[in-house]
Amino acid sequence: MHTSEIGFSYSLPLDWKVMDTKPMLPVLKQQETESATSDAEKKGIECVQIEMMARSGTPPSVIEAVALPYSCFGQKFTDRDLPAFAEGIAESMKKQFEISDAVFGSYKLGSHRLWIERARGTSIAHPDFKRTLEITCSLLQKGAVCWLTLAADQQSVETFEHGAVTLDGEAEAALVPGNAFPEKKPIEVVPEKAKEPGTH
Repeated sequence: MHTSEIGFSYSLPLDWKVMDTKPMLPVLKQQETESATSDAEKKGIECVQIEMMARSGTPPSVIEAVALPYSCFGQKFTDRDLPAFAEGIAESMKKQFEISDAVFGSYKLGSHRLWIERARGTSIAHPDFKRTLEITCSLLQKGAVCWLTLAADQQSVETFEHGAVTLDGEAEAALVPGNAFPEKKPIEVVPEKAKEPGTH
């Protein structure tokens, strides 16, 4: 279980290996900042934190959680801001992946509203690298948070969705309920033969 100071916890099975993101974060932030189009976007990139990143399987699937603390950003979001924040996080994935067949939904866990997207993602740099991409975001008392997965198979998507989450101390629940999408499309993953692209 990962517990965050921002106000959430999230659990994964023991066979998922937690990765150290500290060495890669400065490079990722520099790359994102160079393509930012506004001061607000640059401030968001400066403040965003990778709360957790884990991987499992061969070919590998990845699950991560990212957060934007209000204390750093200098502005507290309301439910009205959730779609724009979530879409901004999802949009950043388009710098690395060709996104197709996206479906969207919204749901509530306790008092918290969540925005969710599922799509197929194909690496721009490595076209053989294909994943199911799923991202869900919510607003907590201390900040905004998104969980996302690059899933190589159905089981990894289910692990992501069934992970037990608590938000601001409310009752534990599965991160994504079965009715999150208006009409759930089947998950299709094309296994790739190429090696996983390295993290730079």
